[in-house]
Amino acid sequence: QVQLVESGGGLVQPGGSLKLSCAASARRLDYYGIGWFRQAPGKEREGISCISSSDETTHYADSVKGRFTISRDNAKNTMYLQMNSLKPEDTAVYYCAADPVVDCSVRIESQFFGSWGQGTQVIVSS
Repeated sequence: QVQLVESGGGLVQPGGSLKLSCAASARRLDYYGIGWFRQAPGKEREGISCISSSDETTHYADSVKGRFTISRDNAKNTMYLQMNSLKPEDTAVYYCAADPVVDCSVRIESQFFGSWGQGTQVIVSS
């Protein structure tokens, strides 16, 4: 497993932007599939974005498509989630995840991932 540490959460107004970071202890993060999930109070954890390990394709949940962008800097062993046009319904705890073998071409499932960050709170409110 790889250790993941998130940062970048906070309070932002509707329509604003935030960029979450997730630093990984892996020697080669590019060997891993990566993903971002979120969990709002009283709701199940939702997979919102993913990069498959096999072909580097990116995938997004419909709820964030066109507003969020997943990326990674392999030299820094860090993954990112750029969040734009934030809405109050984006309020949640956000988690990064990684695993050597991930295929999220059909869906983004938490069961695909063996390593998780501790979570960072994002609050979208005026």
